[in-house]
Amino acid sequence: MLNSDKFDTRPAVKKKRLNVLPANPENADPEKAVGPGRFPSWLHRKLPKGTELIRTGEVINEQRVHTVCEEAKCPNLLECWSKKTATFLVMGKDCTRNCGFCNIDFSKKPNPLEADEPARVAESVVQLGLKHVVITMVARDDLPDGGAHHLAQVIAAIRARVADATIEALTSDFAGNHASWDTLLDAQPEIFNHNIETVRELTPRVRHTATYDRTLSFLQYANKHKRHPGMMVKSGLMVGLGENEEQVYQTLRDLHEHGCDIITIGQYLQPNQQKLLVKSFTPPDQFKRYEDYGYSLGVCHMYCGPFVRSSYNANLVIKQANQKVKIINNE
Repeated sequence: MLNSDKFDTRPAVKKKRLNVLPANPENADPEKAVGPGRFPSWLHRKLPKGTELIRTGEVINEQRVHTVCEEAKCPNLLECWSKKTATFLVMGKDCTRNCGFCNIDFSKKPNPLEADEPARVAESVVQLGLKHVVITMVARDDLPDGGAHHLAQVIAAIRARVADATIEALTSDFAGNHASWDTLLDAQPEIFNHNIETVRELTPRVRHTATYDRTLSFLQYANKHKRHPGMMVKSGLMVGLGENEEQVYQTLRDLHEHGCDIITIGQYLQPNQQKLLVKSFTPPDQFKRYEDYGYSLGVCHMYCGPFVRSSYNANLVIKQANQKVKIINNE
């Protein structure tokens, strides 16, 4: 008779499946005992040091504000929070669009807007000591104006508390509503940011509702209707979704022709198993080629790299872009 003690009778634990990744393009180094991992070396980074990371989280929790850092599972969260910077996500954390790349929750009927949210965001800015504030939003196609008025209120509340802060608004396309576009531009952010996300050929699969041409129209409209001469127009895209080099070059040409002063390019990373797969890892030298090409077109400032996101190091980007504008204008 078999002794049951010799058998593992514990309940089976379902193992969590890892995201499917493309092959690591790096070759094994014979001098190293460990071979290449699932991610290439340029997508590995050291953990930040310091206590500011904890303080940033405390402020965000105390003021009950959302950040795109958390909701979108940004790989730069630890680095940015350790510098007491964060990108605020307003109008809730449920989006009325379900894009193929984005981790933010989808809902056809998000919660109503919170009237005190502008004040809470402004208080967070004060407590974190931010001098450049990046505000993004979920798409709110359930609202007649897409949330433009509420976003303008957030900007006004920050200006009332920190008059010398520069503000970057990273917005949806407001479903093409020109009145909403004007409402946002009237709020006079120093940087107007609306991401094109990917190349034309991949847009229907990557984005939900938004279109490539409407994004270009919005960027061009913002460029032509700047409420002050210092405002800059910014956009960004991800690579690694299946695009080719020429398609990226064409996107850069389109963005430049439609008035973009700043363009960011970063590596797409799959946030969960329901989202689009990563088709390729883009090496640093390819990002450098994209950067050089953008500058050859006349783009004022390019920011490209594996970890680059639209709001990553945004405070440094605006300083560098402003310096280049001064050089161009011989100031």
